Amino acid sequence: MRTPSLDRGAQRSRGDFWRGLGPPETGRELALRVLHRVEREGAFANIALQAALARSSLSEAERELATELVLGVLRWRARLDWTLQANCGRPLGELPPAIRQVLRMGAYQVLFLQRVPAAVAVSSGVDLAKRYGHRGTAALVNAVLRRVAREGEAALPQAPDHRLAVLGSHPLWLVRRWLTRWPQDEVRALCKANNTPPTAHVRVNTLRASPSAVADRLARAGLEVERGALPESLRVRGPLGPRLTLAEEGWIVAQDEAAMVVAHAVDPQPGELVVDACAAPGGKATHLAALMGDQGRVVACDVHPRKVEVLARRARVLGAGCVEARRCDARSLDVRGAHRVLVDAPCTGLGVVRRRPEIRWRVQPEDLPRAAAVQREILLGASRAVREGGVLVYSVCSTEPEEGEGVVQWIVASGGFMPEPFRVPWGDGTLEAQDGTLRLWPHRHGTDGYFVARLRRT
Repeated sequence: MRTPSLDRGAQRSRGDFWRGLGPPETGRELALRVLHRVEREGAFANIALQAALARSSLSEAERELATELVLGVLRWRARLDWTLQANCGRPLGELPPAIRQVLRMGAYQVLFLQRVPAAVAVSSGVDLAKRYGHRGTAALVNAVLRRVAREGEAALPQAPDHRLAVLGSHPLWLVRRWLTRWPQDEVRALCKANNTPPTAHVRVNTLRASPSAVADRLARAGLEVERGALPESLRVRGPLGPRLTLAEEGWIVAQDEAAMVVAHAVDPQPGELVVDACAAPGGKATHLAALMGDQGRVVACDVHPRKVEVLARRARVLGAGCVEARRCDARSLDVRGAHRVLVDAPCTGLGVVRRRPEIRWRVQPEDLPRAAAVQREILLGASRAVREGGVLVYSVCSTEPEEGEGVVQWIVASGGFMPEPFRVPWGDGTLEAQDGTLRLWPHRHGTDGYFVARLRRT
């Protein structure tokens, strides 16, 4: 019987792709399946990869290879496609989706993974093409990957913007936007940072332990630990197991330092009523509780019941008794008289592409005004919960002004709020937001790309 083929994807439903094939036999095959789900089904790479690894019985080396291939192909897709297209007699977009991913995986191994011999990268790609395609696609993969192994990367485009988009592996439309705001060196540095795996940070839950106690325990478990830029932040390197154990015990939360800055911008005080209008999964809400010493109320809202359950469970684990998980649409909050309200709004996520590299290929220019419209609705609804003289903090993990400065300018123009300067601790000094807004960047601060604004109800 002929092996089921992904080439007939138009005739098969999503769930039928792997039927009859059994579990993936190699890390490369697992990576192929994850990449196919990400591109064809819109799956999130980190979630799809974790789920696939959890079901897998592959060796640790194969699991590490699968992770490297998934993230590497997604990060460097534009650069890989440029070279592949130069060596392929057909447009890549016309190839069967699985074969396109096989080519990308093979090219990534040839061009970026020096530990993998080129012959192995080519032969393993041909094997996958036979299994998920047919004799013709296997011959195509063999010919294209051999050319790439022999000739290396294709010559880059001449136009500066196109050249930078290929070299930095970002969408051309996004690179062109950035070039209107910054010089080429700055854009190049941002692209480089977005393609560099981020350093792991954890936020110490000061309701359970001190930073020094957590650092000592992680160090005893064999991890390298350094002081972070914020008082409750630690940079860690080493095995994941000890971090998971401490997280389960409520000592730490895996959180980027930019996200920690948001809670400091809110600056909650003990005994206050604080609202986190878009709170799931609860990292910022529980951070607010810790900064308040668990004294007062943190009303943590989300519109999805399941996320509210996760939020409540996290608050219990972290000992944040003042957090009240509540199902509520932020556009119609039923809370009034809050001292402080945080709106960490849903956005395009263009500030976190170093963690979720597939985002850069999904977001399109027309998504920005659509996201901003939703953000304005949420911010307007949540602003009604702020008492006179109270604080409203708005944040998004996006690099683009439509989702940041533009939304804040709109709410200020609507009346009732004025930007308020603020500062947050950072290293041995502070980050200053003299106009009430703060931008954090991967290439400047080593964080996710974030926008934070603080407003005062007049």
